[in-house]
Amino acid sequence: MAELSAQEKIALINQNLQEVLKPEILEDVIVKQNRPLIVYWGTATTGRPHCGYFVPMLKLAHFLHAGCTVKILLADIHGFLDNLKAPIELVNYRAEYYRHVITSLLKSIGVSTDSLHFVLGSDYQLSPKYTMDLFRLSSVVTEHDAKKAGAEVIKQVASPLLSGLIYPLMQSLDEEHLGVDAQFGGVDQRKIFALAAEQLPKLGYKERAHLMNPMVPGLAGGKMSASDPDSKIDILDTPEIVKKKLRKAFAVPKEVEGNGIISFVEFVLLPISALKNSGRGNFVVERREGEGEPLVYTDIETLKDDYKADKLTPQLLKSGVTSALLNLLAPIQEDFQSSEAWQEVEKKAYPPPPAPEKKKKKQKGLGTKYPGAMRSNTEAKLGGPMEGKGREEIAPGKDVEAAMETLHVGGTTS
Repeated sequence: MAELSAQEKIALINQNLQEVLKPEILEDVIVKQNRPLIVYWGTATTGRPHCGYFVPMLKLAHFLHAGCTVKILLADIHGFLDNLKAPIELVNYRAEYYRHVITSLLKSIGVSTDSLHFVLGSDYQLSPKYTMDLFRLSSVVTEHDAKKAGAEVIKQVASPLLSGLIYPLMQSLDEEHLGVDAQFGGVDQRKIFALAAEQLPKLGYKERAHLMNPMVPGLAGGKMSASDPDSKIDILDTPEIVKKKLRKAFAVPKEVEGNGIISFVEFVLLPISALKNSGRGNFVVERREGEGEPLVYTDIETLKDDYKADKLTPQLLKSGVTSALLNLLAPIQEDFQSSEAWQEVEKKAYPPPPAPEKKKKKQKGLGTKYPGAMRSNTEAKLGGPMEGKGREEIAPGKDVEAAMETLHVGGTTS
């Protein structure tokens, strides 16, 4: 790729973003300082990465093409702090699993990872300096502001843990300790970004730019979430599972708002196609014989118009997305199948849940309320003592006195 001008780099960095806070920082670094922008993207290593990860990967590709130095924070401690989504003994395995997935995702869309740097959160977040900065930041941030900052990111529960308040403070500090000019994330991170911009200068640290992607709706509507299996497709889902999930996906005919499948075309399939084809993307929907030529879309507005007119039906849309997505996932899953290290860490990172214990069958007794119960329960053996339930009430003792006492017989006469 030819060397881009400073303004072309800035345009590529801003492409498809929903919002940019402090854009003048980009201008200062790229134009005035004439150096690469250093940007980081963090991901908490909790649930399995899903196809929504293609969205940030595309922006990382833009950053790399714009000559940025990109740092990926594998936020293992953050994953533990977020309502204990990832047990502390699993986070290191999950961080390594994420490293494999992200590398393969970028490779699958034709992005070189030479300027990419992975950083494990626990490698620096346990240092004395970081810990002291966390104490300092906690002394100037109120409980209200910390809770508000993490409201759209931290899992909300009836009795929130204190760890959820630490999470946004650490994400703010990461900007300083990673030595970056900008932080990139989804628009759901906006309140944490605002907290960092407001509070870091109080510690004597500079303010950073914040780059925000739009949120892509899940397959069931609403936010795509790793913890909701119906809202997303996992990177390693088999073709059969992918087809099944897309058949069940939420897609109201003629309605484009909140349609996760259309959003996937807009923010994943068309941009990836454009990345691979010198800036011109296309999305093809095959039709059955006799139904007409394939539908070919080079822009999302035409696709939306056809969907509103019911020319592109939900069934056709799902079919086209299924075909395109399976093609995207194929090389990633081939990487997984050819990597023993990746397969091994996947087993350690996401061990199967323990099998439920089988309930022991209770032996059913006949009870005592049936004919012959007393006789069967209290049989006397010939030549021996009487055995069975109730023998104490009716069996004589070893001597006459004991027997008479048991049966309430005897006593003195006057």
